[in-house]
Formats: sequence, C-alpha cells, structure tokens
Amino acid sequence: MTGSPATMNAAVYRRPGEVDIVSLPRPDSVTNALIAVEYCGICGTDLHMMLDGWGTPDAVFGHEWSGRIVEPGATGLDPGTLVVGLPSPVCGTCDLCRAGRTSLCQNRPEAGTAVERGAFAEYVGVPGDRLVVVPPGIEARAAAYTEPLAVALHAVTLSGIADDQSALVTGAGPIGAAIIAILTARGIHTIAVEPGEGRAALATRLGASVRAVGDLEVTAHPGEPVAEAVPVMFETSGARSAIEMGLTQLSPGGIQVLVGTGLDYPKLDTNRIILNELRVTGAFNYDAAGFDDALALIGSGSFPIDELIDADAVPLDHLLPTMQRLRAGEIPGKAMVRP
Repeated sequence: MTGSPATMNAAVYRRPGEVDIVSLPRPDSVTNALIAVEYCGICGTDLHMMLDGWGTPDAVFGHEWSGRIVEPGATGLDPGTLVVGLPSPVCGTCDLCRAGRTSLCQNRPEAGTAVERGAFAEYVGVPGDRLVVVPPGIEARAAAYTEPLAVALHAVTLSGIADDQSALVTGAGPIGAAIIAILTARGIHTIAVEPGEGRAALATRLGASVRAVGDLEVTAHPGEPVAEAVPVMFETSGARSAIEMGLTQLSPGGIQVLVGTGLDYPKLDTNRIILNELRVTGAFNYDAAGFDDALALIGSGSFPIDELIDADAVPLDHLLPTMQRLRAGEIPGKAMVRP
C-alpha cells in the first residue's frame, strides 16, 4: 500500500430514497487494480436501484465511470493510466458468449442481487480483464460516458437500421439522447418524442425533429400503417404509453427496440404485430467491442459529447438530490458525480 488512506468515502444505498455517505475500507489491490474514480455517471438503472428499491441494501452502485490507476496490482498498468471499467463480467465460454452475444452471457450475475461495490465512491478495485485503457486525447469526463454510449450503440446495432432509413426515438434522456446523436451523425432522419422541455431542446440541438405525442397519427385498423411510419423505433423511457404508442408508428416489417426499463408493463397490440409482421426486441448492455467503439466515437472529434454531459459534476453528498432531479426530468444530459 502507498501512503494514501486505507479508507474511502462512498455512497451506500440503505433503502428506497435513502443513501448514507460513509467511510469504507479501501479496495484490496493485491490482484485487482486500485483506481481513483474521476467521474461516475448516474444511470437510469441507478434510479431504479436506489429510488425504486431494486437494489440490495448496503450496496455501492455506479458503473459508468472513469478513473486513474493508483496501485496496479497484477494488471501491469502504470500508475496514472486513465481507464474505464466493464461493469458486467462475462464468462466467455457459454454458447452466447462464443456466438459473440456477450450481453446475454448465461453466467452473468443478475442485476441488483449482490452487494455491489461500484464507483459512487472515491476508489474501486477492478480486475485487469475488466479494464479498458482510454486512448490519448480523451479526458476523464468524456471517458466516463463510454458505458452509456456503448449501450446506445448496441441498441442501434440490434435495430439493423440503414443510413437511408428513418427512426423514431421515444424519450430523450441520457440513452435516448445518445441514440439520437448516433443516428444523426450517420445522417439518419430521426424523430424524437419527449415531453420534457429541456430534453426536447437537447434532442433538437442533436439534430432530431421533435414531435408532441398528440401530433402522432394512430390508425383505427391495426393492419393500416400511419402515413409517416418509420421502419425502426427506439423506446428509451420505459413508459408503458410510449411503448404502446411506438408500436403504432412502425411501417410493415418494422422493429421496435426496447432500451428503457420500468415496472409499468405495456399491453401490446398483437393484431398489429401479426398483420404487419412487426418485431419487438430488447437491448441489454453492449456489443462485444462496445467500449472500444464508444471510445473511438468519443475521440473522433465529431461527436457532440459536451451536449450530452451535464456541465456541472456533483460531489457524493449531492448524489441523491441529483437523482431526484433526473427523475423529474430537470437535468437534460448525463449527470456526473465526482467523488
């Protein structure tokens, strides 16, 4: 161990809406790398875990982070190296991993069922095989956006959308905004439906055409497509009404990609699905090369990273109120914690 302290501050989840900032032992660095957290983004899943009670009490959440190596352990990385972490370990040996679908690893732990030690803390301890070195030229704040951008890229991959097609995105929160940015960077005409004023303005700045829910046509017969039907729609809000409405906007043979999570489950129009041969799929986690692809996009110089990240990072003791502001839609971009 170096001369740095043996304890650290961390935001510990106790019960829905209750978080304590406490002193915990610093992670062991005998085998893992000890990393000082630079930034950690607040994910929609974190809101479910900590506000809605999905999480296990006494866990430390936070998986969208960047940090610098303090003690390399057995990783061989130099102190000071800027890294991001792969939060979801995969076995690499199950049928789905071998097929390149690592997001569906059959041996992955179930979200929220373990007492996690995430990055809403001053330090994290991470095995070397779950670290990705950040390329030169990308600063720590932007690097912390790697994980959510990889999620968005995975959703776009699953959709199979072509550059000459159009898309609908419901919800312009952090993942919805990332998808909009990816699509518009490819020149894909994108329509966004977002009731929040700040997030709707962000979607407009990213290049989407913003529509109100009331502006969308719904046909009476389930076999009849709307006049401005799209072949692909991404649902990122997790809202039941958005899922149900989004299905009505698809052209025959279209696909609905569900990215947002929630517990208010939709009632899908199966007649519309059958008569138009529609597909509905979920998108979970990342492509096998998702982090590398996300870092390449962030480092390209053409991706609007500053639009997508909220300008003001908050300390650990502002985590809970910032989550509540995110839930209320008061923060358009990705909120970052700086432990």
